[in-house]
Amino acid sequence: MSGNEAMPPGTQQIDAGAAQRQRRRLAMAEQPPWLHQEVAQRMLERLPVIKLQPSQVLQRRPSLGGGDAGLRQQYPQAVQLWCEPDEVIRHHWQQRLKRGWMQSMLERLRGAPAPDLVAQAPAGASQLLWANMELHAEPDKPALIRQWHEALAVDGFLMFSCLGPDSFIELRPLYAREGFGVPTPEWVDMHDLGDMLVHAGFADPVMDQEHLRLTWATPQALLSDLRALGGNVSVLRAPGLRSRAWQERLLQGLETLRGADGRLGLSVELVYGHAFKPQPRLKVAAQTEFSLEQMRAMVRGPGKH
Repeated sequence: MSGNEAMPPGTQQIDAGAAQRQRRRLAMAEQPPWLHQEVAQRMLERLPVIKLQPSQVLQRRPSLGGGDAGLRQQYPQAVQLWCEPDEVIRHHWQQRLKRGWMQSMLERLRGAPAPDLVAQAPAGASQLLWANMELHAEPDKPALIRQWHEALAVDGFLMFSCLGPDSFIELRPLYAREGFGVPTPEWVDMHDLGDMLVHAGFADPVMDQEHLRLTWATPQALLSDLRALGGNVSVLRAPGLRSRAWQERLLQGLETLRGADGRLGLSVELVYGHAFKPQPRLKVAAQTEFSLEQMRAMVRGPGKH
């Protein structure tokens, strides 16, 4: 797909194949990406505003999320369900769990059982869906949000985070100046994400954003940390392998990012969102058919079982 063609809604220039390769690489690491762990902690601090106590918690792509221990501590009685759609990653983590790779962590959690690991979450079964740093690298964002909605029970709630448009924005003029292509996809604005949530059927979406400034002493340290977060998954990135001469030019170019404190700096915009799945509304026509259970649910109203 060329840069002149209109991108389908929700793709935001994400190369699906590149995104899959990066997810698989990161999932094989011993720890989730460092920024994902930090964001997970910030999301956990927001959970007390949600009063519902879930009986089942669904974690999306948990090997990259970094929130498992905190969710178990927050909801010790809840069933923990891991959803990993990628077969390669799922098989890898099934083997890890069988070998007891996480046993030391589970022992710290007082013998908590290993989570169930599934390819597709059962529809309408979870009261909390947790998706930390998944959405921004998803090629078809509306489709993923519809999957989230389908997996939740009525009155269940969604908690998610992702990168926002100002993430690594300082790299864009550098790459343009040097003719390097684009350094990242165009991340989606939080208002557009809120519209996607409503369109998928969620109610009362609350969106928030936070800006961080990350700093490094050297260009090499900066690149190492960025690689630990993933790679450039934009369809507009420069094709082909990079040369050693290109790397030297990049390292020199990164020196222009030094601030008054003498350190190299990059901005990160974090987008947070939560929303509820409301009771479905039945469309009333001249003649409408619905089940006895649907009638009972409408009479009970939301939150009554």
